[in-house]
Amino acid sequence: MPSAAASAREILVRLHDVMAGRTAPQAKLNAVVQIIGEAIGSEVCSIYLLREGVLELYATRGLAQEAVHVTKLALGEGLVGTIAEDVEVLNLDEATSHPNFVHNPETGEERFHSFAGVPIIRRERAVGVLAVQHVDPRRYQDVEIEALQTVAMVLSELIANAGLVDVATTGADRPQSTASVRLPGLKLVEGMGAGCAVYHQPRITVEHTVAEDIDAERHRVYAAFDKMREQIDRITREAEFGMAGEHDEVIATYKMFAYDEGWSRRINEAIDSGLTAEAAIERVQQRTRQRMRQIDDPLLADRMHDLEDLSNRLLRIVSGQMGTAAQFGLRRDTILIARNLGPAELLEYDKRRLKGVVLGEGSLTAHVTIVARAMGVPVLGRVAGLRRTIAEGDLLLLDSTESNVFVRPSAAMEEAFESKLAVRQKRKAAYARLRDVPPVTKDGERITLMVNAGLRDDAAALDLTGADGIGLFRTEFQFLVSSSLPQRERQQRLYKEVLDAAGDRPVVFRTVDIGGDKALPYLVTASADEENPAMGWRALRLALERDGLMKAQARALIDAAAGRTLNVMFPMVSEPWEFDEAKALFEAQRAWIGARGKRLPTEIRYGAMLEVPALAEQLDILLPKIQFLSVGTNDLTQFLFAADRANPKLAERYDWLSPSILRFLARLVAPARAAGVDLGVCGEMGGRPLEAMALIGLGIDRLSITPAAVGPLKAMVRSLDAGALRTAMTAWLAHPPRDLRDVLTAWAAEAGVELA
Repeated sequence: MPSAAASAREILVRLHDVMAGRTAPQAKLNAVVQIIGEAIGSEVCSIYLLREGVLELYATRGLAQEAVHVTKLALGEGLVGTIAEDVEVLNLDEATSHPNFVHNPETGEERFHSFAGVPIIRRERAVGVLAVQHVDPRRYQDVEIEALQTVAMVLSELIANAGLVDVATTGADRPQSTASVRLPGLKLVEGMGAGCAVYHQPRITVEHTVAEDIDAERHRVYAAFDKMREQIDRITREAEFGMAGEHDEVIATYKMFAYDEGWSRRINEAIDSGLTAEAAIERVQQRTRQRMRQIDDPLLADRMHDLEDLSNRLLRIVSGQMGTAAQFGLRRDTILIARNLGPAELLEYDKRRLKGVVLGEGSLTAHVTIVARAMGVPVLGRVAGLRRTIAEGDLLLLDSTESNVFVRPSAAMEEAFESKLAVRQKRKAAYARLRDVPPVTKDGERITLMVNAGLRDDAAALDLTGADGIGLFRTEFQFLVSSSLPQRERQQRLYKEVLDAAGDRPVVFRTVDIGGDKALPYLVTASADEENPAMGWRALRLALERDGLMKAQARALIDAAAGRTLNVMFPMVSEPWEFDEAKALFEAQRAWIGARGKRLPTEIRYGAMLEVPALAEQLDILLPKIQFLSVGTNDLTQFLFAADRANPKLAERYDWLSPSILRFLARLVAPARAAGVDLGVCGEMGGRPLEAMALIGLGIDRLSITPAAVGPLKAMVRSLDAGALRTAMTAWLAHPPRDLRDVLTAWAAEAGVELA
């Protein structure tokens, strides 16, 4: 069996003469289906093109010729419509076995059993389908599918040049309206910014796909790789963040992709099939996009985005086409627009002019998010319809704090935005003045305010905000941004740097919480195929099974805390025996290190996270074993209400100020106090002034929150009479009002509590 490259090259050599000929487009397509069918020994070869929103049979070898220009399928209809809608390959030994199979009697296809089809892609959209069929039931081999995909890429050039598909399908997207509009999205990096819309990069269209000289194309790619790697080295060398941080690992991983020999080898194989350098890069990029659509793991998807970012850079270099907006410089305050960005792409922009970023994709753990946070640039992700809504140069008002971007705002919108920005800056200045002021209520109660962290840089928030310590250090973040399992020495270095930055303020390290929606590509877990990974094999459950992972982390933490107090917290404890096993593992590592004469922590304080409601029923067993208990309100709330917090339809189904939640939390206070156990909240609930006020009303006086929430909460605490609130809360929980949120808000307004 010939290789995929040889199979494709055989077809492309014959197609080259057809495409160069002066015959009509229909005649060319008729010749194309004959060539492809003969080359791969398939009895049927058909081309469907997207015309006026439907897929029309345009040419066929093997089906009834009377069906040409007669058989039409909607997107999503039948096998051909499914391929075009999903932009995916189908390869079936029995076509009728697919749930979307539709029989078209006019084609005479009923005697053909096997079916394979690939999308014909133009500017990342399917503009048609290339399909083959065979009488005998059989799956087409990988080399045949690869050859079809390569040919489909060449066909997209022929089809576009002949004007055979809808202009709307291949043309550049244009805003459908010039009216003011608000676009919602996902807050990735908090902040506000105003500026003109600038698209990160123009669309690059590969115009010539079939190579005249394969060796010359290969040399062009080699030269482009050298230039791209020089650019990446320069950009990362000149990047300035002010201090070291987890983004350094992001950049190192990105550079690793730039030097990946496997990637360059795949491009060379595509050139061997007869493609030009540009077409070969685009062909490999298409495969990457298809893999991205199949990936549920957000971390692995982020890695694929990095590779696509590098592919775009390589394509611009080899084609000599226009570069990104960064190459021309930002001449005014700018909000950058992109489907997605790689970290090096963002670093090329002038931070003085870059006021924000709006992405069509993006995630909280994406590399660009980490780098943007280090740069102090607000980012809004997962914004739909960017190119249909925003034109180059449009004025944008970005408020990622409220998860919105306003396009072409009215004068009233601008005025409101500027007022909000001024208030925000004024409040930030006022909160900054509270940095050294302790959070003490009007009746003299000291509330402990700590911050949540996950990066080395986050420790700097202690000095900036005057927080009492780090109440939750998410150790898994180092694992999530690494391309391989972090070695114990690297973990130890991070933990020691965080402890050094904190000084005499406590740091609570949560042991690694992976699994569920935080899967690692280099660590296969049972959660990969779970229907409900949030309640599956994750966190402590996974760590106890993979105890080698936890042992390495335990040694790293114990070594890092030598001569100091080490606070260790285990996530998602469901039953006391799980805590016992985790603590025993840590104690065994402490003994192992001590037996070798190494310096140990002066004390190890152990705690647990209460996220699983079942644990509350065994507090009498757990509390004597621990020094502190931290409530993770994010998971706890979704488990109590059986409502997935990631499902927008259920977003209103649970309220942190629901009597159900508050009564549950109130039950924890007295037992913890009686056992001498510190009780705190480290979920998002504690970072909102009204919700934090309610927690204090329950008797919870330790909150671990985002650094940005410390100032607002200090202001709230210092304006609060905690005793009066507790009296009121007892009555409200005994006989809950219909809307406790409204009641609390009214009480705070009457009592003069600062909730802004």
